[in-house]
Amino acid sequence: MELRISGTVRESVVDGPGLRFVIFVQGCEQGCPGCHNPDTWDPAGGTLVKTEDLLEQIKATKLIKGVTFSGGEPFLQALPLSWIGREVKMLGLDVITYTGYTWEKLLALADLHQSVKELLLASDYIVDGPFIMAEKDLELPFRGSRNQRVIDVMNSLKEGKVIECKFSFD
Repeated sequence: MELRISGTVRESVVDGPGLRFVIFVQGCEQGCPGCHNPDTWDPAGGTLVKTEDLLEQIKATKLIKGVTFSGGEPFLQALPLSWIGREVKMLGLDVITYTGYTWEKLLALADLHQSVKELLLASDYIVDGPFIMAEKDLELPFRGSRNQRVIDVMNSLKEGKVIECKFSFD
């Protein structure tokens, strides 16, 4: 299976708690003004890579707590990312997925697309919502604007409502 990516960062401390391996996917339809990664918008840009090769890079990166899917829009490539997510969870790592979609929109999409449901289930946490320049807040851990939420996926699905996480930088 292949995935179109903008790039990776092997050791990030700004894309979720702990040391993280980050995959920046290519392609996004949101076009948020002030986006941190506008170079990821073009779905034909970036590089096509094998998911197995990315998994080997993750395995070779020591001391990481988890893997973060960012973008671009990860849910546009949900199938290959869900496979990577399941594999890294079997390694004892957690998965955070950043998305411009809201949680509510993702649930509606999951009803229509099995791959979206699979990526939701492969994610421990979702950071949802588009970046909104008027809501920009540099004090928020792991997100750029106040409208975005860090959502505990399993507890939210279990409770039938959004359960937010309160991560800090420790």
